[in-house]
Amino acid sequence: MGILLASDAEAAAAGQTAGSMIMIVAYVAIFAGLYFFLMRPQRKEQKRVAAMQASVEAGDYIVTTSGFYGSVIGIEDDTVVVEFGNNKNCRIVMEKSAISRVEKPGEAAKASK
Repeated sequence: MGILLASDAEAAAAGQTAGSMIMIVAYVAIFAGLYFFLMRPQRKEQKRVAAMQASVEAGDYIVTTSGFYGSVIGIEDDTVVVEFGNNKNCRIVMEKSAISRVEKPGEAAKASK
């Protein structure tokens, strides 16, 4: 009977070890899934937006995050001067981070054809 108790204890210990390994593998799989489906695409989008905002030049047409359309007339480090409207008197200094879309003047002509 002592032999049976020893083997039962060993089997229980082995079962606990296998159960904890399965839990660790499950947690790793969940974290990997979250990384590939949530974090990685978000980082790619942040890099794309940062590259787009860095490529802004004077004369480009932009759309701000609030939905205003304008033309860039001046650029500094983190700010741009944007001209809004037809009367050319509405000039606003704004941060580059407020730009949501950039359209180059040559691209606008190609898109309209």
